[in-house]
Amino acid sequence: MRALIKRSVPSHPNAEPNVIPFIDVLLVLLVIFMVTAPKSTVDLQLQLPGPNPTPMHRDVVMIELRDGGGGGALVSVDGVATTMAELPRAALARGVSLGQASEDVLDEMHFMVRAEQDIAYAHVVSAIDSLQHAGFAKVGVFSQSADET
Repeated sequence: MRALIKRSVPSHPNAEPNVIPFIDVLLVLLVIFMVTAPKSTVDLQLQLPGPNPTPMHRDVVMIELRDGGGGGALVSVDGVATTMAELPRAALARGVSLGQASEDVLDEMHFMVRAEQDIAYAHVVSAIDSLQHAGFAKVGVFSQSADET
C-alpha cells in the first residue's frame, strides 16, 4: 500500500485587500447623500427662442416687479398695482380687457415678467410659477442687457 502523503498548504498570509466592507460603506454614504441632498422646489418650463426669434406680439401683458423694501416686491400688471396673491386674477382681467375671451387669454395671450435688477430671484420665480399654475400657457421673462438699466 501506498503511504498516504499529506501535502501541507503553505500558510502564507493573504495579501489581497478585502474591498467588500469598503464598498458597503461607500454605498451607505451614497444613499445618505442622495436622501439628504436638497431638491429643487419649483420647476419652470422654459422655451428659449430659436435662431430666428419671432417679434413680440402686440397684445403682450407686462408684469413688473419692483423692490418694495424690506425684501418684498411691488407687483403691477400693465401699470396697475396688485399683490402677488392677486396676480393671476389681475392678469386674466387685463387680458379680457384687451378683448380676448378668458379661454383665449389662458392659451394665446403672452405675459412677460419684468423685474428690477435688485429684486430677489425668488419673487420672479414666484410670479412665473403662480401664473403657470393658474393655467397661463405663454409666460415669458422680459430681458434686457445690463447697459440698458
